[in-house]
Amino acid sequence: MGLKFSLAAAVAAAVTATAVAAAQKATTGNGAPSGAHFNLNIIGVSHGKSPNMAKGGGDVIFVGLGTSSDAVTTKILLSQSADSTFAVLDKNGTDGEASFALPLPGTYTVWARALGTPGGQAKMATCATFIDPTTGTSSILCSTDNEVFVRGKGKSSFRDVTSALTTVRLVAGSPAELACGTPTVSLFATCLQDFLWQYDNNGLKLLQVRFYPN
Repeated sequence: MGLKFSLAAAVAAAVTATAVAAAQKATTGNGAPSGAHFNLNIIGVSHGKSPNMAKGGGDVIFVGLGTSSDAVTTKILLSQSADSTFAVLDKNGTDGEASFALPLPGTYTVWARALGTPGGQAKMATCATFIDPTTGTSSILCSTDNEVFVRGKGKSSFRDVTSALTTVRLVAGSPAELACGTPTVSLFATCLQDFLWQYDNNGLKLLQVRFYPN
């Protein structure tokens, strides 16, 4: 009996150690989960790109670089992909707009980190158009939940930005919240339309965004 108990205890300890090691692996290193993922690089440039850029050269979106005092805003238009994949549809955001297709939220998490020369930062928020059913007027609403990415000195780590990049948090008591029936609206919800990411760049040269399946 003592031998059987010792073997069971050893097996349990080994399983526990394996689980702990796996958890540590997923939360150490660069901060992102381990495993397959889709990688999107948002690159800040000081000069405009050709308006007829081909998709080649990787999954990247070029945006205006801006400076520490003057931000350049780029609208990254979002559409729901028909085959549950991620794809850059228009990589040239130096003219003010780019476009990106992605699946409905819920099957993946989103992680991001600032890279490039230290000193830059960018703010990113999910926005959408709201048409007021009582007045018929339309307005662009940006989520009150946004992410600011600062490139400091030293190592840069990923952090979970799923909520900010896949939902729109509405102002409490606003016509949009009343029409949608909830304070937080998921990407591609039917009570809003024309979803986009608003990217305000103050000199950040590279934002790396990763999408991991659940």
